[in-house]
Order: sequence, then structure tokens, then C-alpha cells
Amino acid sequence: MPSKATRLSGAELGLVTLICLAWAGNFITSKLALAEFPPFLFTALRLLLLTALLGAFLKLPPRAVWPRLTAVALFNGVLHFGLSFWSLKLSRNIASPAIVMQSYVPMVALLGWWLLGERFHWRTGTAIAVSFLGVLVLGLDPSILSDPLPLGLMLLSALFIALGTIAMRGLQMDLIQQQGWTAAIGLAPIWLLSLWLEGDPVAHIQGASLQAWAGVLYAALIASLVGHGLFFVLIKRHPVAMITPYLLTAPLLAALLGVWLLGDQVGIRVWIGGAMVLSGVLGVALRNLKKAKPEPPVAADLV
Repeated sequence: MPSKATRLSGAELGLVTLICLAWAGNFITSKLALAEFPPFLFTALRLLLLTALLGAFLKLPPRAVWPRLTAVALFNGVLHFGLSFWSLKLSRNIASPAIVMQSYVPMVALLGWWLLGERFHWRTGTAIAVSFLGVLVLGLDPSILSDPLPLGLMLLSALFIALGTIAMRGLQMDLIQQQGWTAAIGLAPIWLLSLWLEGDPVAHIQGASLQAWAGVLYAALIASLVGHGLFFVLIKRHPVAMITPYLLTAPLLAALLGVWLLGDQVGIRVWIGGAMVLSGVLGVALRNLKKAKPEPPVAADLV
């Protein structure tokens, strides 16, 4: 098996740019669609479209895979997306949820230590602390203090995708199988949640505008298939930690698009706290990248 490349080529940087644009745009189109769709119904429609698109390509996984695959589908497909869209619907701006979502990266490091016994360097611990301190600073913004529910929902959403990321370890499936089965397994639970919490979906579906349906299409086709598809191409060539620093452009771009296109009013504490969150995430990613690269034996104990 060939070793992974140690740097991104110009073409690969172009792919990273497309990923960031796809994911940043998803915040804008989803925010507009969520003005008409309740968040769990919006998530259900996204999963329904993904299931319809990928269903014909799915192969029945081995029985031993089902518990882990089901956990991934519930954590990532249902709870992460359902709660993140709920947060986005309630939030007064794009910046706060887009940035706070990135806290899942230090959460993965903490969960790996707690659940799997993985150890991390003190520099990683410092980066984790800076990231969560940034969430606290961001949360002190007056617009968030007056309505902390969106921030709390996004933190919970980040926790679930962190749990899903831990569950995905050892799940040997390609992108189509993973996304398709996540959507198919999560479809029934998210519809039940929507019916229970949001009532009859018929009125919302019948009254939805083209803008709202465009948000559903964008979330499934552009953000999921294109964005995650290109990401899958890159992680086959490079360690995930090499890609992560570049992807931090996506929440910043989403925040700027929110200010430009939606007229978001973003306070100084959101920008300061956001910078701390993203710098902490960057620190964790850089430490992970260092671990992913083979180190000279004489230097190993000096880091």
C-alpha cells in the first residue's frame, strides 16, 4: 500500500476550497429553508433524499457491523443533524453555530481518552482548554446570553458527532455505503421525532417555497454528496489531521456570508471567542498530524 502524500498539491487545495464553499453555503441555504421547515422535518427530508439517491448502490453489511453502524446513524444522522439544524433555526446569526460546531474536534480527543484510554500530549490538552474557553467567551455575547438555547443545542450536537466519530473507528465502509446506510437507518427515527415534536408535516411540506426545497437539495446533494465526497477523496491520500486546518475556513466563510447575505449582527465577543475555539481546534489538529507522521527515534521523547 503506497504511503500517503505529505503535502497538498495545488489541485487538492482547489478541492479543499470547493469543500469549504459547499459546507459554508450549507449554513446559508439551511438557515433560509429552516424559516419554513421545522428542524427535524428538514433533517428527515435530507435523509430521505440521500436514501433515494444512494439506495440502489447499498450492499447489506455483515451482521457484526450493524451495532456500530446503527450507533453512527443515530449519533451522526439523527441527533447531530437534528440538533444542529434546530440550533441554526433558533440562532440569531450564522457565526455562533458554525464556529461552536467545530468544538467536536477537541471533544473527540477527550472521548478517546475517556472511552478508549487514548493519551494525548499536554499541548493537545492546552489546545482543548483554549477551545472550550473560547466557547465560554462566545457565550458571554449579549445576544447569546439573552437566549442561550441555540448555543446549548449546538454543543450537544457537537457531542453527538464526536461520539459518532469514535463509533466510526473500525467501521470499514466506503463513503457511499456509510452515507447511504446512515441515511436509511436514521430515516425512521428522525421521522418519528419530527411527528412527536413537530406534529403533522403535511402543511409544512405543501406550503414550502422553492427556496425551502432548494435548501433540502443543497444539504443532500452539495453539502453531503459533493462536500463529503471530495473530503473522502482527500483523506484517502492524506491524514485527516492534515486536512482539518484547511477546513477551519468553512465556519469563518459561513460567518462572513451570514453578515453579507443575511445581515447578521455579530458582536465582538463572538469573534474573539470564535477565534479561540478555532485556534484550539487547529492546535488539536496539528498535534494529531504530528502523531500521524513517523518521527525519528531520537527525537520521539523530546516532544
